Amino acid sequence: MNQKQIIFDKQKLSEGVERKSITFSDPELLRALCGQGNSHLRMIQERLAVNLYLRGNVITIEGTDWEIELCETLLNQLYDLLKSRFPLFPDDVDYSIRILGHDKSVNLKKIFKDEVFISSKKKIITPKTINQKEYIDAIRRFDIVFGIGPAGTGKTYLAMAMAIASLLKKQVNRVVLARPAVEAGEHLGFLPGDLYEKVNPYLRPLYDALHDMMDFDSASRLIQQGVIEVAPLAFMRGRTLNDSFVILDEAQNATSEQMKMFLTRLGFSSKAVITGDVTQTDLPEGKISGLIEARDILSHIKGIRFVNFSKEDVIRHPLVQEIIEAYENMENKRRGGEV
Repeated sequence: MNQKQIIFDKQKLSEGVERKSITFSDPELLRALCGQGNSHLRMIQERLAVNLYLRGNVITIEGTDWEIELCETLLNQLYDLLKSRFPLFPDDVDYSIRILGHDKSVNLKKIFKDEVFISSKKKIITPKTINQKEYIDAIRRFDIVFGIGPAGTGKTYLAMAMAIASLLKKQVNRVVLARPAVEAGEHLGFLPGDLYEKVNPYLRPLYDALHDMMDFDSASRLIQQGVIEVAPLAFMRGRTLNDSFVILDEAQNATSEQMKMFLTRLGFSSKAVITGDVTQTDLPEGKISGLIEARDILSHIKGIRFVNFSKEDVIRHPLVQEIIEAYENMENKRRGGEV
């Protein structure tokens, strides 16, 4: 018998509502598919507006033809992922619903099974959206890649995972992580400590991502050896970076001059990934964002790739989506009241 047998059991119900049953032959995989306490099925039922019934090794879907088709595709693909030994978590179900909700023809296995890096905590880092997969593929193929989009879309995190993986595979000799310390600006001199202590708080997000992928001792040792360098963008001036994987984070806060300076640091056998959100520029009024300018003048150059993310690519706690939407609604109401 096949591992998975589809039984066409369409029964006419109320107007426009159909029913279809799917039989799964592997009880263990079915339990993983359903989730603890059937939590995965409850999420699918709520998000896809279908009714799901579990009896034995049979899941019955009740809904419109379109809803049934989408739900069936989702369940079958999640089951296939489990057969390939992919550990299915609630977040993965959530991402899968988002992806297939936009395009039922997408093969989830091609996205979720693309292992970028396995962290020291045995966490498997993979793309979770179509744009993230495109981003990872672009970094593999192109020497300069721009990732542009809102916070929480994994732009910096995935770039760092690719950088650490390249370092451990000895594809590069060094990883350089840079960030504009634009918030410090002219007030830097009023902060306590030496220059390193003054700019270090602005680099903390890069350290956080790094320590999420490597144990603290290994990361500290590589930083002390200069194999991994975390530095303000201004420290890049006058350097040539060969055999390096270079990441510029928060690039919307780099000036036009700083962006040109950064891009021209790239040496032989090196890659550069530039990430940022063009809607969140903190530069002083009148200063042009180097990221916005680069997008306008470099997009035609072969060898440079721009990947754009949207809020659909946000990979954070599900409540974050609702929080963002609530604030957007409040802002819209305020603007409406001002008119």
